[in-house]
Amino acid sequence: MTEKSPAKSDQIYEFLRRAIVRLDLEPGSAILEKDFCTSFDVSRTPVREALQRLAEEDLVDIFPHSGTFVSRISFKVAKEGFVLRRALEVESVRKACEHVSEGGLAQLDAIIARMRVILADGRLEDYLEVDDAFHAAIARMSGYPRIWKFITLAKVHLDRMRQLSAPVPGHLAEVTEQHAAIVQALQRRNPMQAELAMRIHLDSSFAVMAGMYDDKAALFSETMDKKLPGASVPRGGLND
Repeated sequence: MTEKSPAKSDQIYEFLRRAIVRLDLEPGSAILEKDFCTSFDVSRTPVREALQRLAEEDLVDIFPHSGTFVSRISFKVAKEGFVLRRALEVESVRKACEHVSEGGLAQLDAIIARMRVILADGRLEDYLEVDDAFHAAIARMSGYPRIWKFITLAKVHLDRMRQLSAPVPGHLAEVTEQHAAIVQALQRRNPMQAELAMRIHLDSSFAVMAGMYDDKAALFSETMDKKLPGASVPRGGLND
């Protein structure tokens, strides 16, 4: 069997990370190494490399001799990610007012149009990635494109809460209108208005997400004791 371990490891990491953030792999579910070895036609080495990277982001829990499981969402870490994200995005949108171009505004309008299509089609699970494209575009306009890299690293548990909140009636429609308000402020090159619009957007979105903590308690790590190696294994099976 031939493979380029780093390249395959990156592919597996990106696939699993996206599946975990989108909740295609639910918190607490087992990850069977052999399944991904078969799917990607690799040995266990690149799979384990990918899982180790995910463990470093607290997206999976690896229990030797027991198995690997998708981690439950940490509300504490998600809240920390929100605080970091808000601080960076407020600065980002202020700076974007100094550099915004007609082409940049057209790009943001096109992204919002995609959001409206997603809502009309009921594809709520796809909204998060388009939402990220909107915020990443503003980060690029700010002149500090690496800001989005830091935000992405900080908000991974927050992203899972964002996905949980997507089906809340009217939530994403409101988010879309808040995005439009941010674009209007950018169009006016008004940093104070842009900052306010961004704060309103992020704060109100987090308030909806925080409601998931009570509604979906079983998916959060704070609702249960951390299982230790040798303890009973969560439902879903063991790695072979």
